[in-house]
Amino acid sequence: MSVVKLTVENFEQEVLQAEKLVLVDFYADWCGPCKMMSPIVDEIAEEESEIKVCNINIDQAMEIAQKYRVMSIPTFIAFKNGEEAGRQIGAVSKGELLSLIK
Repeated sequence: MSVVKLTVENFEQEVLQAEKLVLVDFYADWCGPCKMMSPIVDEIAEEESEIKVCNINIDQAMEIAQKYRVMSIPTFIAFKNGEEAGRQIGAVSKGELLSLIK
Protein backbone atom coordinates (compact mmCIF):
# COMPACT_ATOMS: atom_id res chain seq x y z
CA MET A 1 0.00 0.00 0.00
CA SER A 2 1.25 3.49 -0.67
CA VAL A 3 1.65 6.32 1.81
CA VAL A 4 -1.60 8.21 2.43
CA LYS A 5 -1.27 11.99 2.12
CA LEU A 6 -2.99 13.67 5.05
CA THR A 7 -4.59 17.10 5.19
CA VAL A 8 -6.45 19.03 7.85
CA GLU A 9 -9.66 17.86 6.16
CA ASN A 10 -8.98 14.10 6.14
CA PHE A 11 -6.85 13.68 9.30
CA GLU A 12 -9.71 12.62 11.58
CA GLN A 13 -11.13 10.08 9.14
CA GLU A 14 -7.79 8.60 8.02
CA VAL A 15 -6.06 8.55 11.42
CA LEU A 16 -8.38 8.96 14.38
CA GLN A 17 -11.17 6.77 12.98
CA ALA A 18 -8.87 4.15 11.42
CA GLU A 19 -9.53 0.48 12.17
CA LYS A 20 -5.84 -0.42 12.33
CA LEU A 21 -2.58 1.01 13.64
CA VAL A 22 -1.59 4.21 11.85
CA LEU A 23 1.95 5.59 11.52
CA VAL A 24 1.99 9.32 10.76
CA ASP A 25 5.12 11.02 9.43
CA PHE A 26 5.09 14.75 10.26
CA TYR A 27 7.45 16.37 7.72
CA ALA A 28 8.24 19.46 5.66
CA ASP A 29 9.47 19.72 2.08
CA TRP A 30 12.50 21.80 3.13
CA CYS A 31 13.65 19.33 5.82
CA GLY A 32 16.78 17.33 4.92
CA PRO A 33 16.28 14.55 7.51
CA CYS A 34 12.66 14.25 6.35
CA LYS A 35 13.87 13.64 2.80
CA MET A 36 16.29 11.00 4.11
CA MET A 37 13.40 9.20 5.85
CA SER A 38 11.02 9.31 2.89
CA PRO A 39 12.29 6.07 1.22
CA ILE A 40 12.12 4.24 4.56
CA VAL A 41 8.53 5.42 5.12
CA ASP A 42 7.66 4.26 1.58
CA GLU A 43 9.23 0.83 2.25
CA ILE A 44 7.26 0.37 5.46
CA ALA A 45 4.05 1.34 3.65
CA GLU A 46 4.72 -1.31 0.99
CA GLU A 47 5.89 -4.08 3.34
CA GLU A 48 3.62 -3.73 6.38
CA SER A 49 0.05 -4.34 5.19
CA GLU A 50 -1.37 -4.39 8.74
CA ILE A 51 -0.26 -0.77 9.29
CA LYS A 52 -1.65 2.33 7.60
CA VAL A 53 1.25 4.67 6.80
CA CYS A 54 0.49 8.36 6.32
CA ASN A 55 2.38 11.62 6.08
CA ILE A 56 1.40 15.20 6.72
CA ASN A 57 3.20 18.38 5.71
CA ILE A 58 3.40 20.55 8.82
CA ASP A 59 3.59 23.73 6.75
CA GLN A 60 0.15 22.94 5.31
CA ALA A 61 -1.34 21.59 8.55
CA MET A 62 0.17 23.70 11.33
CA GLU A 63 -2.84 23.27 13.62
CA ILE A 64 -2.48 19.48 13.62
CA ALA A 65 1.27 19.73 14.26
CA GLN A 66 0.53 22.06 17.18
CA LYS A 67 -2.23 19.83 18.57
CA TYR A 68 0.20 16.89 18.75
CA ARG A 69 3.07 19.10 19.98
CA VAL A 70 5.36 18.40 17.03
CA MET A 71 8.38 20.58 17.81
CA SER A 72 10.99 18.88 15.58
CA ILE A 73 10.75 17.10 12.28
CA PRO A 74 10.63 14.45 11.21
CA THR A 75 8.36 13.24 13.99
CA PHE A 76 6.64 9.88 13.70
CA ILE A 77 3.56 9.21 15.79
CA ALA A 78 1.81 5.85 15.99
CA PHE A 79 -1.93 6.04 16.58
CA LYS A 80 -4.05 3.16 17.84
CA ASN A 81 -7.82 3.56 18.28
CA GLY A 82 -7.47 7.32 17.73
CA GLU A 83 -4.92 7.75 20.53
CA GLU A 84 -1.18 8.33 20.41
CA ALA A 85 0.52 4.99 21.06
CA GLY A 86 4.15 5.95 20.47
CA ARG A 87 6.44 8.66 19.16
CA GLN A 88 9.86 8.81 17.49
CA ILE A 89 11.63 12.08 16.73
CA GLY A 90 14.35 12.54 14.15
CA ALA A 91 15.90 10.46 11.41
CA VAL A 92 16.24 6.85 12.56
CA SER A 93 16.89 3.46 11.02
CA LYS A 94 14.10 1.39 9.54
CA GLY A 95 14.45 -1.04 12.44
CA GLU A 96 14.03 1.72 15.02
CA LEU A 97 10.96 3.05 13.25
CA LEU A 98 9.46 -0.44 13.01
CA SER A 99 10.04 -0.99 16.74
CA LEU A 100 7.71 1.97 17.35
CA ILE A 101 4.86 0.20 15.60
CA LYS A 102 5.48 -3.45 16.50
